[in-house]
Amino acid sequence: MIPVLLLMTIGLIIGYVLRNKIKFILISNKATTLIIYMLLFLLGIGVGLNKTIVSNMTNIGLQAILITFGAVLGSLIFAYITYKLFFIQKNEK
Repeated sequence: MIPVLLLMTIGLIIGYVLRNKIKFILISNKATTLIIYMLLFLLGIGVGLNKTIVSNMTNIGLQAILITFGAVLGSLIFAYITYKLFFIQKNEK
C-alpha cells in the first residue's frame, strides 16, 4: 500500500508542477487512455484464462445485468429526488 500512495503522491506533485504545459497534458491524456485500454485487455485475458469464471459466465452475466439495472434505477430515483428537493424553486405564497 505504501508504494501505491508514494507513486500517487509523486504523480500528484509532477502533475501540479507541469499543470500549465499544454503539450504534457495532451501526451498525458493519450498515454492514460492507452494504458487503460491495455489494462482492460489484460483483464479480459485474465478472465478468459479463469476456468471458474468462464464456466459460470451465464450466471455471472445475469447477476451483472441485474446489479447494473438496480444501480442505474437507484441513481435515477435519487437524482430525481435531489432535483425536486434542491433545484426546483417552490412558489412562495
